[in-house]
Amino acid sequence: MSPWTSIEDLRSQLQKRWRRGRLLDRPGDYPLRLPLRGPASAELGSRYDEVRSWVQLWAQQETTRRLSLEWRDINSRQIGRDRIPSAVIFQDRERVLAYIGKQRAGNDFDRLQAQILQAFPDLRDWLDRRALQALELNDQWPRLLAVLDWMRANPRPGLYLRQLDLPGVDTKFIEGHRKVLSELLDLVLDPGQIDASARGISGFEQRYGFLSKPTQIRFRLLDPTQYLHGLGDLQIPAQDFARLAPSVERVFITENDINGLAFPELPRALVVFGLGYGLDSLQNAAWLADTSIHYWGDIDSHGFAMLDQLRCYFPLSRSLLMDRSTLLAHEPLWGCESRPTSKTLPRLNSDEQALYQDICLDRLAPSLRLEQERIGYSHLLEALRQL
Repeated sequence: MSPWTSIEDLRSQLQKRWRRGRLLDRPGDYPLRLPLRGPASAELGSRYDEVRSWVQLWAQQETTRRLSLEWRDINSRQIGRDRIPSAVIFQDRERVLAYIGKQRAGNDFDRLQAQILQAFPDLRDWLDRRALQALELNDQWPRLLAVLDWMRANPRPGLYLRQLDLPGVDTKFIEGHRKVLSELLDLVLDPGQIDASARGISGFEQRYGFLSKPTQIRFRLLDPTQYLHGLGDLQIPAQDFARLAPSVERVFITENDINGLAFPELPRALVVFGLGYGLDSLQNAAWLADTSIHYWGDIDSHGFAMLDQLRCYFPLSRSLLMDRSTLLAHEPLWGCESRPTSKTLPRLNSDEQALYQDICLDRLAPSLRLEQERIGYSHLLEALRQL
């Protein structure tokens, strides 16, 4: 392979700039100068025919492909002084785009930019940084602009996305474009109209004031005398759970659904299950603070992290079957945690903290995990009898 810059090398370099969005709407970049790797003085004599062909090739490009060449003088002992091209120069964007066959795309971007900036001048910097993305969204801009225009007139609307009634805009369109809409809305709306604490695609509704699907809490009343209209297994929105205030003295929280469904009957008790790290959905249920709360999670790093999280809201919560003796009694059933955590958990008691540290440091086994559903049912019954 020749170390000298070829036509293919130049096109590849320009294509790379194109893919990075660096050839659109950057008037300060022109004239665009791209250095060429060419023959050294010593090669003029030893490879004269190759050098001459290389120089002629670039000279032809200058006459036929709308580029200019910068030349430099070079001396050779064998043939004396000569000139070789040292850089390619494109005077303007149009010549670059023509060279790589992107003239039409450039015209489309100019049209898009004018359309977008006429309605939203604040998006100029975004267009400069996201030129290629803007072009890729070519057909979507009428609907994107309609959403931006509506949101500017109706900030924090307090509606479900399904209730947004704009021509051609449906829930799936907004859900499919939440990432780019977030970038644009952050520039179009006033900072006071944005909930900065909500981030990412999952926080779209909260960030811009839409209603989101209510978090559901699944629970079973373990005392048949406490059933609600004859129902013991229920799933209701978190805000309704917060108002529930049932006549219970003990609340059990477990992650695994089957554990929740198989939990034995107990007087004046209920079990909540299936929340994972969504334990924050319980924080507004003030009546829980008047009960004895027991958390039963996996004996692994995330299980203890969830216990620590629960104690943010209910500091007196106790762990159930998350102790060293339970772990050691089930050693044949140990598994491996695929993505353990090792963050600081300040709300664990001393025994829990010691076991958590052993797990984090692989003192018992690599990435140790004992899933709660692997614990014998008799162990659960015995632990409940001792409460």
